[in-house]
Amino acid sequence: MSQAGPLAPLAAERSIVACCGSGGVGKTTTAAAIAVEGARRGRRSCVVTIDPAKRLADALGLNSLSNVPSRVEGDWSGELHALMLDTKSTFDSLVGRYAASEEQARLILSNRVYRNIAGALSGTQEYMAMEKLYELATGGRFDLIVVDTPPTRNALDFLDAPRRLTRFLDNRIFKVLTAPTRAYLKAVNVATQTFLRSVSGVVGGEVVADAIAFFQAFEGMEQGFRDRAAEVLELLKAPETAFVLVTSPRKDAVREADFFAEKLAESGIGVDALVVNRLHPCFGTAPVARGLGDLSRNLADFRTMAEREEQHFRELALRVAPAPVGRVPFLAADVHDVAGLEEVGRYLFST
Repeated sequence: MSQAGPLAPLAAERSIVACCGSGGVGKTTTAAAIAVEGARRGRRSCVVTIDPAKRLADALGLNSLSNVPSRVEGDWSGELHALMLDTKSTFDSLVGRYAASEEQARLILSNRVYRNIAGALSGTQEYMAMEKLYELATGGRFDLIVVDTPPTRNALDFLDAPRRLTRFLDNRIFKVLTAPTRAYLKAVNVATQTFLRSVSGVVGGEVVADAIAFFQAFEGMEQGFRDRAAEVLELLKAPETAFVLVTSPRKDAVREADFFAEKLAESGIGVDALVVNRLHPCFGTAPVARGLGDLSRNLADFRTMAEREEQHFRELALRVAPAPVGRVPFLAADVHDVAGLEEVGRYLFST
């Protein structure tokens, strides 16, 4: 297969590829196609999805995906693995890594507040996706990790998760609640005590006590989380990391992609490739012959639609230039197996 296609360098040279965009534009399919191409080029690749739907597993011929990489057998010289992020399992592993003792880890993991928020707290999924990415990238097992990120607005949380964690750890209230009990009692002023009593009256003193115990159980672990957040930020901005913006030619999807490109730029991160999925065919530029009835009208309609789609993402392509643009047309069937992924790959990696 030729290496001259627009996304060929991503599969052949980069270590991390993050596929970003709004929902329903083909991010998961694009991520899997890049990982398959990496395996075809002899690399040890792994695709990570946060989508609980079974589409990726089905496309790769797997019964299911878990939080650990599952190997996908196929006709390639490298290796292909896939996993689906399990937020709580990843958070549990992180707690175990940074706890000073097994007892501290046990106190946190058994705390009711922790059990309730570990998989549901806003931003937790995004941060744990970053943690899983870092774990895979530094583990030495894979040459290429491809991440299917959350839909656009949440993907911004995905990018900002390390910074938000650091801001949380630096928050004065967090510092007060993680202090040892005696220091905590000295630090909490009358207003705070009044507030805690008010909250206790509404949600129950036991809930408030669990919350305080949860924060205090984290005592001494903040620096480990803070250091990891800084390392994740460095990884995101490293030269070996590439961001692929995935969209469809719909106006709303292009607006979302444009918004995301702008936010990436504000973070000092560029778009390395733009992928536009489900384009209508143009059927050439020659004048449509008259006298062919419905066929003439259909060809003219397709041409008009194709031109309109090109207009929709033309400004976006200019914004992310000189990033290459990969165009994937409507396919004859939905992508539901490796053959379908390879068909997508022909448009992205071949001339």
